[in-house]
Amino acid sequence: MVNMLMWILDLGLAVLMPGLEVAALVAFWFVEGMKKWAAKGGPVPGATSRFLMVLSGGSTSSALIGYGFSCADLPVACASQVVVAALLTLLLVLGAGTEGGKRITSYRLRRRLRRERRRRHESQRESGPASATARRCGQPQSPRH
Repeated sequence: MVNMLMWILDLGLAVLMPGLEVAALVAFWFVEGMKKWAAKGGPVPGATSRFLMVLSGGSTSSALIGYGFSCADLPVACASQVVVAALLTLLLVLGAGTEGGKRITSYRLRRRLRRERRRRHESQRESGPASATARRCGQPQSPRH
């Protein structure tokens, strides 16, 4: 009888816990969507960091809960928590990788634009107003270094 109750508890927790975690994640995405809607589709400050924090907290808590289920000798519930933790970790890695890629791309773009602006500024300095005046007056130009 006790063995059957443990089996029912194990299966019940294996279904209930991931369901609660998925419901919490859907509620978070709904709230974040409402924030974006309130901003009329514009960027919401800190959205990515909140998303990464929720995923990291969710995967950590799932792993800890799975460990607790393992200590309580509930193998099915433990396995379900391990699967949830692995999926949340995968989402976390993909989200962080995407955000890192965007930041690297924007950093490279800013660096390239600064370099082009500097080159343009230096070329304007070489053929600036003084040399244009000298050309109009027919005076020889001295090379600038």
